[in-house]
Amino acid sequence: MNRSYLFVPADSERKLQKAAGTDADALILDLEDSVLPDAKPGARGIAAEFLASRPGWVRINPLDTAHAEADLAAVVPAAPVGIMVPKPRSAADIVALSGRLDQLEARADIPVGQTRIIALCTERPEALFALQAYAGATPRLAGLSWGAEDLSAAVGASANRGADGNWLPPYELARSLCLFAAAAAEVAAIDTVFTDFRDHEGLVRYATQARRDGFSGMLAIHPDQVGAINAAFVPSADEIERAERIVALFDAHPGAGAIGMDGRMIDRPHLVQAQKLLQLARSVSN
Repeated sequence: MNRSYLFVPADSERKLQKAAGTDADALILDLEDSVLPDAKPGARGIAAEFLASRPGWVRINPLDTAHAEADLAAVVPAAPVGIMVPKPRSAADIVALSGRLDQLEARADIPVGQTRIIALCTERPEALFALQAYAGATPRLAGLSWGAEDLSAAVGASANRGADGNWLPPYELARSLCLFAAAAAEVAAIDTVFTDFRDHEGLVRYATQARRDGFSGMLAIHPDQVGAINAAFVPSADEIERAERIVALFDAHPGAGAIGMDGRMIDRPHLVQAQKLLQLARSVSN
């Protein structure tokens, strides 16, 4: 299970090589926001060459732009781990992309279905009303993430965070809907970037809250953020010990709906939570 997803501008060989030396669980070669239009053709070639030697994801341009098809044609033959899709209007865009990937994989002699998809599912206002459709949309779907910058620009907001750095209510809503949509689709819920890469304490606090809330990983925009994100998504020894005790208790009492532990009652939802935490601990230790 990936904890950290590091964005890297695909037009910079230097930045790609630096990113390859980090402990990021996944690299996302960015062909969208960090690459100017005139640099996109060259960036596609650099990305394809990089993917020949190292696994990575690629964030393409929005599917309703002229750049998207050129992005896919250039990088899919290099067998990326997956495609990150910005600004989808609904899961229908992901289904259409899946069909296009079928064609490109077959043409490149890549096993059909190998290329996964992560959708940035909240970047258009209309997308928030269709998130339930991601459940069962395509087996390629590996995760959902969200973003506030395009969303706040679309509604004409002057800010998306308050003076304390916390998300303002409209964007906290988008974050929550992404989390629930990912759970419904049984895919990874990936929290968005923490943009102030110099604020280490703020990053640690945000990433810790992300795991607390149920996200399984987080996007990063700077190599220096990777270590803090990775650490935040590793359960502590105390959490693991408590989860193991809960599982052991229910194993010892298979017919029980609720059991007392440490002076408190725990029930089946606590068991499910403990099992998920132990699964996370196992995945990050491998």
